Amino acid sequence: MTIGIPKEIKNNESRVGMTPAGVFELTKRNHTVYVQKEAGEGSGFSNLDYENVGAIILDSIQQVYQSSDMIVKVKEPIAEEYDLIQPRQIVFTYFHFASSERLTLAMLKSKAICIAYETVEDEDGTLPLLTPMSEVAGRMAIQQGAKYLEKPIKGRGVLLGGVPGVPPGKVLVLGAGVVGIQAAKMAAGLGAHVTILDVNMKRLRYVNDVMPSHVVTEFSNEFNVRKHIQTHDLIVGGVLIKGAKAPKLITKDMLKNMRPGTVLVDVAVDQGGCMETTKVTTHENPTFIVDDIVHYGVANMPGAVPYTSTLALTNVTLPYVIKLADKGWKQACQDDKTLARGLNIVEGEVVYKEISEAFGWENTSVN
Repeated sequence: MTIGIPKEIKNNESRVGMTPAGVFELTKRNHTVYVQKEAGEGSGFSNLDYENVGAIILDSIQQVYQSSDMIVKVKEPIAEEYDLIQPRQIVFTYFHFASSERLTLAMLKSKAICIAYETVEDEDGTLPLLTPMSEVAGRMAIQQGAKYLEKPIKGRGVLLGGVPGVPPGKVLVLGAGVVGIQAAKMAAGLGAHVTILDVNMKRLRYVNDVMPSHVVTEFSNEFNVRKHIQTHDLIVGGVLIKGAKAPKLITKDMLKNMRPGTVLVDVAVDQGGCMETTKVTTHENPTFIVDDIVHYGVANMPGAVPYTSTLALTNVTLPYVIKLADKGWKQACQDDKTLARGLNIVEGEVVYKEISEAFGWENTSVN
């Protein structure tokens, strides 16, 4: 099979779909890998690094798409890429279709096979290809939140860890999944007081067992959310409903009950955000202010640490890329139910019901 690795062109996205080590595993199996010129530079990998493991370097993104049976990316295609995608071409990447009807319609029109990293799901319900980026994003949420709490960038002027004689800052984490636990771990490591909310008591018991005593758990409901937003300095939204839009746990009317300079970091922004006032931002302009509350809504947070993120992503995606390349998508998905759950759109038809539900569609195909 021919596999294409294009350069990511989303704003400030420096990750790349595969490391040279991953390319080596494919070329030694006699697959042809095309890498767009300078695709890996943002992650620290040169054209020569790829050539040394058997990749063929192509000058343009158009050449990569035209030459490849399968495209392996990091982020969803953006408008400039829509017309490059070919019928029956496999596109393996993060899609987050439920947050973008325009992207969904474009991929339906393309008649491609769209396999989404974020819905590849193990039998136990874990999401192996989403997990490493959620780990990165959860940890980064605290790094970024701590920075934007500084007064020069309109935050409350709070040091999360405090100092002797001054109490630490308070962090509220919505969701005790991968993002929430990593955020809580980082915040606790800085010395902040952390409250983590979830509706899953098993997750809360786990958090209670593994976290230090200054991380406290509470059941998530609107009453508790409204109570805690009044006293916490940094609020991290880490709620995920697989393949669907995130629920709005923080509504616009709640902002008036927060202290000016409170920082909201919505890690669920890829799935529409779990805060009503969230909008997608970029690393170039990461924050905006509504009612004196600082909002951070960068949709590709791990893109700010591309070396770490690219290595972590290739570690988990490569086994599935190899299966797709060796067997073709139909046989690979028949043999691996985990991979099959990643199928979102197949040749003009939505095959993942949460996408249709997100847009209220009954007819899930295009002619």
